[in-house]
Amino acid sequence: MQVTVTAVGPDHQGLADPIIHHVTGAGANIYEIQMYDRDSEHLFAMLMRIHWPDDGADVDVLRNHLNQIGERRGLKVRVWSRDEHDRPARIAICTTYRTEPPLAILRAIRDGLLAAEAAVMIGNRDACRSVAEQFEVPWHNIGDAAGRPDYARMEQLIDEHDIDYVVLARFMRVLPAELCWKFAGGRIINLHHGLLPSFPGFRPYEDAYQHHMLCYGATVHFIVPELDAGNQIIHQSSFTVLPGTSLKDIRRQGETDHEPHCLVEGLRRVVNREVELHFHRVVRLKD
Repeated sequence: MQVTVTAVGPDHQGLADPIIHHVTGAGANIYEIQMYDRDSEHLFAMLMRIHWPDDGADVDVLRNHLNQIGERRGLKVRVWSRDEHDRPARIAICTTYRTEPPLAILRAIRDGLLAAEAAVMIGNRDACRSVAEQFEVPWHNIGDAAGRPDYARMEQLIDEHDIDYVVLARFMRVLPAELCWKFAGGRIINLHHGLLPSFPGFRPYEDAYQHHMLCYGATVHFIVPELDAGNQIIHQSSFTVLPGTSLKDIRRQGETDHEPHCLVEGLRRVVNREVELHFHRVVRLKD
């Protein structure tokens, strides 16, 4: 069974060794290990992707042991495996203004096209509350009056709802690196409304239009701590327009139709276990 372990907390010596020794001593093989040390924030973060033996203790036993180590060392430890529970993937849909991406996800789940359960919707604005209510999904607005998110509350909701994947469905805020580390290993999926790597940033339609492009698109990618989307791309799709098409019409076509379809296909690849994130690269899994 593949298991992902993350540990995040104040930086000091001797943080990784107890976790590594416990995991290997229990018979696990380490597939991948990465450690981050942000001197400016005095923050330590570690990611391990391991193979937990089929004849070993339950993953929950491993979780309890590592949580005890984390408490002694001042670390927040998370132990996660898609194979721990025999159920569809539980997702958290994070939104800001656009209703089309969450609607597309919820309709795909309803119609049996996406093997997932929308466990919660989280917004930093109330624009998508009605979508959550329509599909009877718990809704939480974590934004203040200016839309600034309470990321501690977001983290709490992800844990409370036992979330497998966090889906940023046009969530128009950059997640802090610490939160990305806590759910690292391919658990945060983002819809970007442009073709990466050519058009990053918050204005990809405008940037492509200024370059007189006739091809526009969207990108679904894993969020990786401290790295721009590069090898983390899960799915891309594009559409073409005629010369002279206005930016308004291009945005309308992209936002209302193209982006939602792109997001559903990218999410489908992840929840169906067609792709995973290994060493910051998206790999295609064998049948």
